[in-house]
Amino acid sequence: MTSILAFVFVLGVLIFVHELGHFLMARRIGVRVLTFSLGFGPKLVGMRRGDTEYCISAIPLGGYVKMAGENPDDARTGASDEFLSKSKWQRFQVLVMGPVMNLVLAVVVMAIVLYQGAPSPAFLEQPVVVGSTSSESPMKAAGIQPGDRILSVDGDPVPTWEDFLNAMVSKSKQRALLRVERDGKAFDVTLVPSGAGKYDVVNLDSLAVLPIMHPQISSLQPDAPGAEAGLHPGDVVMAAGGENGISRDRLVEIIKGHEGKPLVLDIKRNGVNQQVTVTPRRIGGTVIIGAQLSGAEQRTIEPGPIQAVKMSLDQNWTWAKMIVQTLGGLFTRHTSVKQLMGPVAIADLSGMAAEQGFVPLFSLMAMISLNLGLLNLMPIPVLDGGHIAILALEGVSRRDFSMKVKEKMLLAGFVLLLMLMVTVIYNDLTRIQWIERLMPWR
Repeated sequence: MTSILAFVFVLGVLIFVHELGHFLMARRIGVRVLTFSLGFGPKLVGMRRGDTEYCISAIPLGGYVKMAGENPDDARTGASDEFLSKSKWQRFQVLVMGPVMNLVLAVVVMAIVLYQGAPSPAFLEQPVVVGSTSSESPMKAAGIQPGDRILSVDGDPVPTWEDFLNAMVSKSKQRALLRVERDGKAFDVTLVPSGAGKYDVVNLDSLAVLPIMHPQISSLQPDAPGAEAGLHPGDVVMAAGGENGISRDRLVEIIKGHEGKPLVLDIKRNGVNQQVTVTPRRIGGTVIIGAQLSGAEQRTIEPGPIQAVKMSLDQNWTWAKMIVQTLGGLFTRHTSVKQLMGPVAIADLSGMAAEQGFVPLFSLMAMISLNLGLLNLMPIPVLDGGHIAILALEGVSRRDFSMKVKEKMLLAGFVLLLMLMVTVIYNDLTRIQWIERLMPWR
């Protein structure tokens, strides 16, 4: 039920904003709008105000704004308030405003999310230096060792772990060329990673690799060794007992091995390195210092409104490059079609995000809105971008195409869109375990 409600909410907002863009621009240039509908098919509820009928329809996978004189087949009077009576520039403005509104929504929603401030692993902003790899790691099999720094992926620089993960996310079962630096010398490594989970994405888990991460104290028990020694929540443990670069699990082992013995911790507090000596003791049958430890240092940015907008623009630009890379990879066969997601997957992701709270749900909404805006600008007939492309071609040729030519273009676009829909729905169904078991070819 959570997935359904979250899906309806996310998709409803995105569709409403998209169609609102068409509607407002049509009204602005004086086009008479006959219908504003959320959804397709039979109308469930509706009301009429002026010339326009506002309604909600049965199939919630889109929406439409029907304008007077929109199609050459419509009964036209040649009145100035009909769509085809307007200039090509005015019609372009109506067509483009739907995708533009989705792009604006993505920036606004992400800015709101970022303005709230949220912790994230500090290593995401650090250079891509490998901390450790497991025996199953494809990176280890390719010859990458702890301490190696990854400089680029397929020729594109990756200065931070976040850039690296963004570059690798869609490369499941695809060849990736990594430029690696070791002891001041650079060399190339070819890697073919496998994706993880039902969405086949490449991440730290599927790569079986970890950055250099330092455990951080998130909270302290009163009257326990850690608090008594002067440790504070937020302290980052850089070393313990002279051992540098330790993981959370290794720190716990060291603590257990120092029962009743002084243990020197090198910590970073507010950017300043210092030492604290703590003596672990047995409490409740376990040797502890009374500290809750997170596996990685967290950072929290609390931006002002302007900074939040700038950060949102940066994030959406990063997402946009990933979307273009993924779409381009479909044509060059560097991206698996299995990574395409349809309504079932969006509902699943919406439900999972909603269970985690406001920030994940609205972050997902921003990303889907950006996807919707960019996809609608693609020059595929039937989509807004296709109609814009036809307008542009008519402008270049200085004549309007015949209805027969336009019908052929729209039919080609419809077939392409139908193939895409079949693909994404098939992908969605294969992610449902009981349905996948009914597919003997998988």
